[in-house]
Amino acid sequence: MGHQKKSAKKLVNLNLTIRNESDGDFTAITDVTVAAFKSLEISNHTEQFIIEALRADNALSISFVAEIDGHVIGHIAFSPLKISDGAQDWYGLGPVSVLPEFQRKGVGKALIEEGLSRLKDMNARGCCLVGHPEYYRKFGFENVSSLVCEGVPKEVFFALSFSEYMPQGKVTFHEAFKANG
Repeated sequence: MGHQKKSAKKLVNLNLTIRNESDGDFTAITDVTVAAFKSLEISNHTEQFIIEALRADNALSISFVAEIDGHVIGHIAFSPLKISDGAQDWYGLGPVSVLPEFQRKGVGKALIEEGLSRLKDMNARGCCLVGHPEYYRKFGFENVSSLVCEGVPKEVFFALSFSEYMPQGKVTFHEAFKANG
């Protein structure tokens, strides 16, 4: 997008650009993703394979990079998901990755906000994710009793509807989320 994001408090000194991924970004996205999840105990360390599988299946509905001075420091992916009640136009957020030295500076927040804005522009109905409870609530995500994701504890499964309607049933992320190498 070439869209400058300088409004977040912690980004004031960062010359951050968020844009669509390009073919030349694939290696950098892999490197950022591996580095971002390397020390996370909750990770199976397969996030880079998930992104590659989504890309190979043309299922990356949105794939943004965050860059500073031409260097990719973050990435976010959104892909279609299925809900057992037949709800359409819902997407899964993730993985989202930021190089460790740029974490807690607002880069992830900027990627998420830009991604959610793009989803709304695409007339998406909502978004689901698996993530840290204390982090994603600030974007409006909530644990919803009417939606479940098999094998995922309720406290880390979140949904955000862009309207008053909240679907009901089982959420299934794209098959690529089973990729492991």
